[in-house]
Amino acid sequence: MTPEAFNTFFSICIGFALAGALVNGYQALARRPAGFGLLQDGVAPKTFAAVPFLVFAAPFIIMRNTLRGMRVESRRAEFVMMATLIAGFWSMMSGTFFLMTLRAAGVLG
Repeated sequence: MTPEAFNTFFSICIGFALAGALVNGYQALARRPAGFGLLQDGVAPKTFAAVPFLVFAAPFIIMRNTLRGMRVESRRAEFVMMATLIAGFWSMMSGTFFLMTLRAAGVLG
């Protein structure tokens, strides 16, 4: 495995782990699952606060909704594959940003 491929794989894993931690932390505090419905409260401070949260939590929410829809609504495999690719790419981008932030802060070498 090349170093670039390993770095990409690590970014995807960190992105999904960060998303899962954020969503589970939100659910523990709010006693309801996080979702994109957080943006439907109109113009309010908590709506603006939900945007950065959803940017990093979106891969987990996308996969949770996709897998639930696959069981409940019998969604087609093509839809599930497309949602998995989107969530994976999104996870890679958020994981890369998170790792770059840690490197800039001096936490990682």
